[in-house]
Amino acid sequence: SMAMQAQKMRCAWGKLCLLLSLLLQLPGSQAKCYFQAKAPCEYEGKQFSLGESWLSTNCLLCTCLHPIGVGCCETTQHPIDFPDWCEAHYDSQTCQISVVQKANPSLPCVKSVEHEWGSAGTPEPL
Repeated sequence: SMAMQAQKMRCAWGKLCLLLSLLLQLPGSQAKCYFQAKAPCEYEGKQFSLGESWLSTNCLLCTCLHPIGVGCCETTQHPIDFPDWCEAHYDSQTCQISVVQKANPSLPCVKSVEHEWGSAGTPEPL
């Protein structure tokens, strides 16, 4: 019946909402998530089934939400709180963002005597 169909759909969306909320709670989540309705659960010729995940070349962690589409979240942590003498460098090979000194990008952005900066909201250096 129609009511039964609606119930099934609501259940599917409930699972989707749960999954997306879990994805959105990644540590330090400045991560953006996207949902593509009708997107196929397929990547680089490989088929994925409901609940399976894969990492795309542009550093998105995608999860198959068959039959309602695909949900993808950014995996890179975007540093948002760093001093203005530093800048974020993005490495698409490793999906890592490092914070380096503007004056010398080969040097990491670390606390130094002449540059005092607060620790509030700053990710600890790995």
